[in-house]
Amino acid sequence: MPTTTPEHDARIAKMKLSTVYPLYVAKVEKKGRLEAELHQVIEWLTGFDDAKLRQLIEEEVTFAEFFDRATLNPAAHLITGVICGYRVETIENPLTRKARYLDKLVDELAKGKKMEKILRTA
Repeated sequence: MPTTTPEHDARIAKMKLSTVYPLYVAKVEKKGRLEAELHQVIEWLTGFDDAKLRQLIEEEVTFAEFFDRATLNPAAHLITGVICGYRVETIENPLTRKARYLDKLVDELAKGKKMEKILRTA
């Protein structure tokens, strides 16, 4: 499994939530899931409710700012597996790991996993 590079980590940090968010919505809706379910997943991971999430998108925050302001769910460490060619639990850069946690949750939602499993409550 490849490990992230400083360039990769820097690219993740600079990505804008406003650019990535519509891609998340498209991915889950294409698979028959709802934007509301995406918001539920994002709120579980970050603590941001719908209003705060919309505000952050409008502010065009970077992933670095987004996760800096987030209160990560204490159960986030239970998110494991491979996403984008990286094993989430072995990513050393904390910001990149958090971004990949989010990617993994969106992926699980799109793949039709039950919400209890995605939110690590079952």
